[in-house]
Parts: sequence; C-alpha cells; structure tokens
Amino acid sequence: MPTQLNNPPSALVNAEPDGEKMAKGFTFKQFHVDDYGCGMPVSTDGVLLGAWADLPEQGQLLDIGTGSGLLALIAAQRSVHTAMPITAIEIAQAAANAARNNFACSPWAERLHCVEQNVQSWANEQTAGSFNAIVCNPPYFNNGLQADCQSRATARHTDTLTHPKLLSVIRHLLSDNGTASLVLPEYEGRQLINLAEQQQLFCRRLCEVRSTEKKPISRLLITLSPQSGDTVTEQLSIHDQGRYSEAFIALTRHFYLKL
Repeated sequence: MPTQLNNPPSALVNAEPDGEKMAKGFTFKQFHVDDYGCGMPVSTDGVLLGAWADLPEQGQLLDIGTGSGLLALIAAQRSVHTAMPITAIEIAQAAANAARNNFACSPWAERLHCVEQNVQSWANEQTAGSFNAIVCNPPYFNNGLQADCQSRATARHTDTLTHPKLLSVIRHLLSDNGTASLVLPEYEGRQLINLAEQQQLFCRRLCEVRSTEKKPISRLLITLSPQSGDTVTEQLSIHDQGRYSEAFIALTRHFYLKL
C-alpha cells in the first residue's frame, strides 16, 4: 500500500498550494488541473466530494462555483459510459478561464461547458428542474477575517452566495428525482441540512469525514434530495495507522496518481 501520492491531498482545509503545485497544478490519472489564480485551489475536500457524489444515469449535471473545474472533471471521468453533459458555473473571471483551459485539455472537452456568471442571475434564466445532479464545494465562512485576495475571499466567504440563496438556486434547478451533493465543515454542514428542509430539500445521504478514526469530524459530505426519507449515514477516516485508509484509497484511487 502506498504511503505517498504523486500529488498528496492537502489536509482537510483548503490550504494554499506550495510553490511547485502553484506552478504545475495537479496531475490526476486521467486529467490535469491548473488552479493558478483560483480563489480555492485543489483540495482533498473537492476530490472526496467528486468521488463520492451521486451521479445520474441520464440527464445533466451542474457544478456550482466550479473554480478550477475539478468537480466537473471528476464527474466527466466518472460518467464516460453515459456521456453526461456537464455545465460548470463560476463568477470569478480568472477561475472561469482556468476551468475552460482545463476542460479543453481534458479527454471530455465536448461534454464540459463553463459559464462565467453569477449563479443566481443565471439560474433565473433556466427552466426549473433542468438538472438531474448538482455538485458544489460552497463558500462556508459566515463571518470573521477575510482573505486579502478578493478571489479567495469570494470563494471562501458567504458574502456573495449565502447558504439560503444557494439552497434556493439548488431547489429551482434540481429535478424532482435529482440529487445535490456538497461538502462543508461539520458545523456549517449541519446548519445547511437544517436550512435545506425549509426549501423542501432533505438530507438522504451523509458521510462524516475524519482525518483519523480518533479525530473529531472535520467535514460532512451531504446529499440533498427533494424526496424526503431516511438519511443513510457513513463514516470515512482518511488515515489509518500512518497510511491512507483502505476506505479512502477505494474512494479516490481512480483519480490520484500512484494510489
């Protein structure tokens, strides 16, 4: 079992990439992501969500706040057999440009489309229920000191896209049988689950993520649906006895190099 990755996942925070990653981006097994200039660089959060999220057998997928395009690219790799069209929306020009370039260099360029626009304005122009699946690694800081870099502040703070507004967009765009998958820190994730019910969106699947089995929960992977019902709860530890856990490897091995 490998103890290192070619591009090892960051800690369960959206940490700044080091100099080498800043220059070269991240190379995965089937695609490359250049995240230079993006407010939210490639992180373990994104890879976990992309690998874990529910994908439909038919219809279209929307990636809200795509950043470098990571989630859309993972979805494209996972949906080769269905050739699912994927729309990625991004408000920041530099990130949208990076996503377009990453899409164009991928094996699935014809299925990936990036829209540079505010998601609320764009959603108002779309037919209700247009998407069978939505993925989103949303802003999560509700208050506190913001990053000096405006693109990073926009990506991390809810000033421009609060969670109630995000949920309203999801409810409008998601089909009745569709699912929306998100990743958030535990506290913000539990708050969002409660807020979602006000929009008639219900948590149907929940993965509690820890860095190790003995550590507290760091992240929640959440699947919302307009269909009410029981929540299936899972647990995932990233590390086990100093190595990547079997569960983490099983989930991400199709993406990370040398895993």
